[in-house]
Amino acid sequence: MLGVSRSSLYYEPVGISPEDKRIMDLIDEIYTAHPFYGNRRIKAELNLTHQIPIGRDHTRTLMKCLGLQAIYPKSRLNLSIPNKEHHIYPYLLRGVKILKPNQVWSTDITYIKLQNGWAYLIAVIDWYSRYVISWKLSNTLEIEFCLDCLNEALDISQYKPDIFNNDQGGHFTSKKFTDILTKRNIRISMDGRGRCLDNIFVERLWRTVKQENIYLNSYENVLETKIGLNEYFPFYNHERRHQSLNYLPPAEVYFT
Repeated sequence: MLGVSRSSLYYEPVGISPEDKRIMDLIDEIYTAHPFYGNRRIKAELNLTHQIPIGRDHTRTLMKCLGLQAIYPKSRLNLSIPNKEHHIYPYLLRGVKILKPNQVWSTDITYIKLQNGWAYLIAVIDWYSRYVISWKLSNTLEIEFCLDCLNEALDISQYKPDIFNNDQGGHFTSKKFTDILTKRNIRISMDGRGRCLDNIFVERLWRTVKQENIYLNSYENVLETKIGLNEYFPFYNHERRHQSLNYLPPAEVYFT
């Protein structure tokens, strides 16, 4: 009923020890609070604040598993590995003023820590209103949950964006993904390499979701996380007031 596969309910990652899983969860929390931290600073934070005797190489390896990089000078997220055979579209939003809903939609993927493993979350967000149009949770990085999220956003919304922006990861440069957009005459924009702020609205969304929901609930598995986020995103869209929106909730700005 919730659209979660049976394998998701009993998923246990292979090859990651319980101790490494605990450290990865700490790294995710440190990084969410300080996305400009690279592996040196995160190692120091683990060593000094959490008393974990971890070296820089091990820290770098675990950050790579999470897809994390410091936001400067490189882009933040590397969960989707670039594919050199895929077409890269230019970044279309430099200097563009965002003046209305559905002018620009954007997407990204983030790591979600669970007590028994981890999952990946994708969302499609409207830049002007910060309204989350659709989201999906997956226990793997297979492209299907990205395609489902995009198709759902376009199907449930009575609108389509003028421009759709994402990073240069292999999921988003895949012809399966870009064809959905081009067939609807939606212009595609991709973040410039090394430009950490091109997709800043989704970055802020991830920080909000993690600090206000994921970290507070310590979900045990994918199904529990799905149920929790099913409650959180309506609150985020319809009740949570945003300072940048003159303290209006995103839905009120999006639909008016």
